[in-house]
Amino acid sequence: MSKKPRRTKQGQRPAAAPSPIPPIFLPPPRTAPDHTASARELEDFARQYPEDREELLIEAADSWASAGDHDRALDIFDELLESDPEDPCMLECYRISALWRAELEPQARAASALLRPRLSPHDPAPWNFIAETFEVHDDLPAAMEWFTAGITHTLGPVPAPDSIAPDDHYIEQLFIGRHRVRRQLGEPHDDWDRLAHTLHETRLPLMRGRANPNLDELHSPARIDALASRDPEVWARELEHIDALAAARSACLRLTAVLFWPASEFPELLRRRLSFADLYGTDHATHLARVETALRRLSDEGITPLAAARASVRGYESHARDEHQNPESEGFPATYAAHLAEMGMATPWPPPRNAPCWCGSGRKYKKCCGNPATA
Repeated sequence: MSKKPRRTKQGQRPAAAPSPIPPIFLPPPRTAPDHTASARELEDFARQYPEDREELLIEAADSWASAGDHDRALDIFDELLESDPEDPCMLECYRISALWRAELEPQARAASALLRPRLSPHDPAPWNFIAETFEVHDDLPAAMEWFTAGITHTLGPVPAPDSIAPDDHYIEQLFIGRHRVRRQLGEPHDDWDRLAHTLHETRLPLMRGRANPNLDELHSPARIDALASRDPEVWARELEHIDALAAARSACLRLTAVLFWPASEFPELLRRRLSFADLYGTDHATHLARVETALRRLSDEGITPLAAARASVRGYESHARDEHQNPESEGFPATYAAHLAEMGMATPWPPPRNAPCWCGSGRKYKKCCGNPATA
C-alpha cells in the first residue's frame, strides 16, 4: 500500500492514531550508488536467473557505462548480439546509446545508419529510441527525421487518430517527440503536430485537466532556454513555474494504492520471495480477499482516493534495483505501489458494481471481489 502523509493547516503532521492497517514505512535515505558494485551484482543475477539473463545484462551494461567502464558495457552488448537475442534491433539501439555515452559519435552514427534498413515497419520502439538519442545529443534535424520516418514506416504517410490503439505508447511518443523537436526548430504546426496534441490530451486519464499542461507549453523553446540559462533570476522563475505544474499534477495523483499480484505472477512471487507468503497468503484467492479487505478498511478510515496497483515480479525487482532498496524490506511494497500509481498503472477503487473487477478476472465487480457474500 502507498499513502501520502496528511498534514494540518499549519503544515505539521498530525499525531498518528491507532489503526488496524499496517504502518506505511518511508524508504530509507538514498546514498550515492556504487555503479561498479551494481554492475557486478547484476552479472551475478544473470548467472543465477538465466531466464532473465538478457534483461539483467542490459542493466549491467548501463551500470558499467555509469561507472565509466565503457569497454565492458560495449563488450556485453556484443556478447548479447551474438547469442540470438529476443529483440536484436532494440539491443542494437542500446548498443548505439552506449557508443554515444563512450563519446564514439562517428561509430554511433554509422551504427544508426546500418540499423535503419533492418527495422520492422510494425515496431515503432526502435525508431523512437534512435530519434530520442539524436535529440539528447543535440542533433535536432536528425531527431526530427527519425521521428517522422518512424511514423511513416509504422502507420503510412497519412495516419489518422483512429488508427492508433490506446496502448500504442511508442506510436504516441513518435508524434509527441516529433512535436517537441519541431518546436525547438521553430517549425510551424502541421497536421501531425495537431494529432500530437490530441494524443497528449487523451492518452492518460490521470493527467487530464489542469494537471495535463498544454503540449506547446511543455515543449516551449523559452522553457528549454530558461533551463539552460545562467541567469539566476530566469532560472528561479522557470523553476517556480515548473513547480506549479508539478504541484497540479501531484494533486491529481494522490492515490493510496494497495499492491496486488495477478494470478499469472503470484506463483513466481512466492518462488522468489517465500517470505511474502506471510504478507500475501499462500493461495491467490486468499491474496485477493486480503487486498479487498485492506481497501475497505482504508475506505472506512476516510482515506480516499484509493486504487489497486497491479504488480509484476520483474517490475518489482527492477524498481528495487533502480531505487537501490532491499525488495524484502517491510516498506518497499508501498514504495512500488506508489510508483505504479504515479505512472497511471493503478485501477481506481471501488469500481462501479457492474464494471469489470479491479483484479482482472473479467467478471463484474459485484460478482467477484465486490461480492458481499465473500467480503
